[in-house]
Amino acid sequence: MTVAADGAEGHRSDTLLALDPGLVPASALAPLMRRGEKGSAARNTGGKGSGEKEGFVVEDMTDVDDFAPVGLELPGSPVYLVTGIDRGDEFENDSPAEALEALTARERTPLLLTEGLYWVLQQPAVLERNHCFMTIGSRKRKPGRTLKDGSEKPGPLDSRTPALWISNGTGRDGAARKDAPKLGWCWWNNRHTWLGIASAADRVG
Repeated sequence: MTVAADGAEGHRSDTLLALDPGLVPASALAPLMRRGEKGSAARNTGGKGSGEKEGFVVEDMTDVDDFAPVGLELPGSPVYLVTGIDRGDEFENDSPAEALEALTARERTPLLLTEGLYWVLQQPAVLERNHCFMTIGSRKRKPGRTLKDGSEKPGPLDSRTPALWISNGTGRDGAARKDAPKLGWCWWNNRHTWLGIASAADRVG
């Protein structure tokens, strides 16, 4: 996946290669993301230059691997193609709930968190300042409960949704992570002017 990224810098394709989300967890993929020029040291800027930055997961998302596909049918194969991918800039300043309704009406499928990570690995330029994206196809379901008749009632969905953007190097991120690719979360009903809702036309296995 990272080899493909070397030739993808500056070139945008609407198709990406993905692995079944159960094979490689998001926590293992996030550190593979890169942003910035390889080998461009920060020596001329007091150690705070851009250089090549490694991706990371925000500290308050230790449960990142619990976010799984919800309401989506995936190909049965371990490797598949995601076609017609779009960053969803038109949904900037729309909540995930609002965007999902529009995507469903268009028969488009929201991107999974792992698919978003593979997209950044293969096409790092897809993450731009003020134009990043949420991956609302992955949600975390809270524990359910057993009813009196013995059936299981699913738990409610967590109110967070995963997103990929570029760190400003503030707060718990730390100054050393400024400009690094970041895996974090946003509230399901909140709007962000700089986060689109990524989607695809189809998955082909």
